[in-house]
Amino acid sequence: MSWFDGLLYPIMVAVAWIMVQFHTLLTAIGLDPASGAAWGLSIVGLVIVIRIILIPLFVKQIKASRGMQMLSPEMQAIQKKYKGKSDPASREAMSRETMELYKKHGTNPFASCLPILAQSPIFFALFRVLYSLPKLSTGTYPKSSIGPLDAATAGQVEHATIFGAPLSGYFMSKDGGATVKIVTIVLIVAMSLTTFLTQRQLTMKNMPPAALEGPMAQQQKMLLYLMPLIFAFSGVNFPIGVLLYWTTTNLWSMGQQFYTIRRMPAPGSAAEAAMKARQARRSHQTGLELAVADAPLIDDKPRGQRVQPKRKDRVKPRPSDGSTPTTGSTTPAGTTAPSSTTKGQSSSDGDQTPPAARAPRKPKK
Repeated sequence: MSWFDGLLYPIMVAVAWIMVQFHTLLTAIGLDPASGAAWGLSIVGLVIVIRIILIPLFVKQIKASRGMQMLSPEMQAIQKKYKGKSDPASREAMSRETMELYKKHGTNPFASCLPILAQSPIFFALFRVLYSLPKLSTGTYPKSSIGPLDAATAGQVEHATIFGAPLSGYFMSKDGGATVKIVTIVLIVAMSLTTFLTQRQLTMKNMPPAALEGPMAQQQKMLLYLMPLIFAFSGVNFPIGVLLYWTTTNLWSMGQQFYTIRRMPAPGSAAEAAMKARQARRSHQTGLELAVADAPLIDDKPRGQRVQPKRKDRVKPRPSDGSTPTTGSTTPAGTTAPSSTTKGQSSSDGDQTPPAARAPRKPKK
């Protein structure tokens, strides 16, 4: 066993254990134990477990990237301040101010690389596990097993194929046929494309306009196109299982970043403008729904003609002696005389005696 395998052996045991556990689960639900689907999905399960474990590091990466975006204008000011100065005192002052700026914003440029650095041991451990399958299956490996992955299981993994290509095969292998080369090229293209889209999604949609200018932005643009090329040229030496692992983890990163950028965009970025536009449309739609709900109901049914009230005749009061009150008398000429009494005539007892027949009143002394 080489020193590199000895250094990675504990991680190799963990990787083999996770793969075997997923393989057991997939076999229990009906997949063929020797099929490439069972072992390929075991590698996908390994990716899911590793990425769930790395979620705290991903959160730190997002915060660090956002902090670097926010301090970009101040960083440009420092670089402009010491532009053209190459003396040791100026370099020391520039480094001191840069570190104070990182400390002020609570970030550093290395924090954004934490998920990649944390995945590197897993990546190389999986590479060494798949690379050691032929020796492990034939009994020529220095150890009898790699955790739960013994000789019989290693032989099963080695003969498992995806689209006719074994998981342990790679492009530069001597016994690799045309099928291995075609599947390898397809996975290399998928790996490079997903790497490019993941980096572009992070830099173009989640950065303010000020962060897209200056030397740091130019370096990020160079890495945007350089990283896929590095993976494309180095992928010819990776086993198909490793290419499947890296493509799956890139897809996971794309989905994770899409959710984070959509929910928590960087201030001043295009993603924040899109989020505010969605919130405005949602608020406008909610306001319209509330206005419709609170509007009074209008009865559109046709109405008939309003029934006019009928006037009721008033009942006239009757006299206290029971006689019918006289409302007037008809003269021979056909005119109606008024029924009111003359001056001095009493109408309280209905007395019809003319004023001349009444006894004169005595004058008061």
